[in-house]
Amino acid sequence: MHLLSARLPRRVPRLALAILLAAVSCCAPAQQIAITFDDLPAHGELPANQTRLEIADSILTTLHTEHMPATYGFVNGEKVASDPATLAVLKAWRAAGNPLGSHTWSHMNLNEHTPEEFEADIAKNEPLLQSLMGERDWHWFRYPFLWEGDTLDKRHAVRAYLFAHGYKIAQVNMDFEDYLWNDPYARCVAKHDEKSIEYLRKSYLATADQYASVFRELSHMVYGRDVPYVLLMHIGAFDAKMLPELLAMYRAKGFTFVSLPEAEKDPAYADDPDMPLRYGGAQLEQMMAARKLKFPPNTKPYKELEALCK
Repeated sequence: MHLLSARLPRRVPRLALAILLAAVSCCAPAQQIAITFDDLPAHGELPANQTRLEIADSILTTLHTEHMPATYGFVNGEKVASDPATLAVLKAWRAAGNPLGSHTWSHMNLNEHTPEEFEADIAKNEPLLQSLMGERDWHWFRYPFLWEGDTLDKRHAVRAYLFAHGYKIAQVNMDFEDYLWNDPYARCVAKHDEKSIEYLRKSYLATADQYASVFRELSHMVYGRDVPYVLLMHIGAFDAKMLPELLAMYRAKGFTFVSLPEAEKDPAYADDPDMPLRYGGAQLEQMMAARKLKFPPNTKPYKELEALCK
């Protein structure tokens, strides 16, 4: 504002200056975020009298009502093998026009397996994805737990496999561990504890708000700017309940919504810290580790959620 004001002749009326500044402000690009969901077709405990398909339908209805871009869901096919009824969730996701990607067959922990075992688990997921996606591209891959290899050899081997087989890594760079609220919600529903459910609502939104600011701070620390963000969520019952309020919160903070492929066109997503990280993390967290930058202060109500409604 001061630079712009300094370049204007003194005779410019204050009203004209106000109009000019408003125009600059209104036309500044809004920050972008892509919403994605992991663990399809099932995540977390089921609340009483609710089905997996009802949870998915709630999420899909919100995505449609809020005019969201096509939203990726990342699939663990083993869940369908264990409970064939959950195939209806994946069919509903596709019928709503949303794409699917791979999260490995069994949500395999790379830290506990060889690259060959992990690659076989990826391959095992492919027939299901092919059958649901048809001619559309399903070659987006998200690492379970966001763990990309606790040794450099693992990291290199799996990445080489993914790229050789046409996969793109669906990186995350905004996360507030939304899954923490899903199991307490099921417990509180069973106890008809509305006071605790209201605590869940408030703490969920407060934590999401806090981490939107935290990850924006990381982005500025690493890149000196806001990159388009990719938010990790899960297909859980409380996520479904809270999604309308969560999207409203991001809008109130100035975010607009884009698709995963659109967000990851940004050159920041080509960055690779190229280091072993036992617990991996979001792409910005990995880049912070690579550059030896200190993570800003942050908190989550782990103990409170663990104890709630028990």
